[in-house]
Amino acid sequence: MTGPGPARIGVFGGAFDPPHVAHVALARAAVSQLALDELRIFPTGQAWHKSNQLTPPDDRLAMAQIAFGGLARTVVDDRELRRPGATYTIDTLRELVAQHPHAQIFLVMGQDQAVAFTSWREWQAILAMATLAVAARPSAIAAHDHPGLPAQARVQPLALPAMPDSATHIRQLVARGEGIAELVPQGVASYIASHHLYQRT
Repeated sequence: MTGPGPARIGVFGGAFDPPHVAHVALARAAVSQLALDELRIFPTGQAWHKSNQLTPPDDRLAMAQIAFGGLARTVVDDRELRRPGATYTIDTLRELVAQHPHAQIFLVMGQDQAVAFTSWREWQAILAMATLAVAARPSAIAAHDHPGLPAQARVQPLALPAMPDSATHIRQLVARGEGIAELVPQGVASYIASHHLYQRT
């Protein structure tokens, strides 16, 4: 006989192309500050909002497993990579709610995602299912500053230091032959090098 399952579930999606230290810091903050029973990491499949070509799913899944695999109460979930067609957060949330109908769901996101939130498919339905856990600098948390989020959103700020590096910048550094050792987990840097990812062709 199984128990009722996790009561507090975090959902953290992204291209993770590649996953970098800010992603890992956000995952750690979510587990700790939200007292999560489980944080699910979802590498996105065919992202509807990404105009650039993503690195193949197998590589992004492998890097996510390297980056997040050692974090307590964290699971890398590949369902969005296996789902045909465009990937939408609302579909993943509906599946999770069906599997864990009594759980409290927290949708973990960075400030850049929060600003664009009302462009997401069925964002009103997302708000009905999940509390938005938004990464913010301590000054923004004090001011309750969440630009772009609708007034009805349930928002839980996550305190994080400033981490400006982006996956785009990291890919550019690799293409130029520059080092990224301080920007991504060590295992991810090794994977990128051994699989010759992001190099100019």
